[in-house]
Amino acid sequence: MGDGTTVSCPGPGAVYEPSHGRKTSPDCGHVYSRTSADHSGSTYAVSATSQWEVDWTGAGQHGQFTVERSSQVHISVGELQALG
Repeated sequence: MGDGTTVSCPGPGAVYEPSHGRKTSPDCGHVYSRTSADHSGSTYAVSATSQWEVDWTGAGQHGQFTVERSSQVHISVGELQALG
């Protein structure tokens, strides 16, 4: 997550609904406890990787393969609020 935290989500994740508002994720998420001001470029370098196991059948054959996709983005966290 760029701040030294690693998040691993074993399932597909929860579907977002607008009624959730700003609630934290029920099954996988991250909340930053510090701004990114002290990091290089004042941003966090966030990486994400998704992996799928694909089963296929066709033309009298079948098999399985793994698909993996990765991406990185730099995000700026400039304000934190404490709720009481």
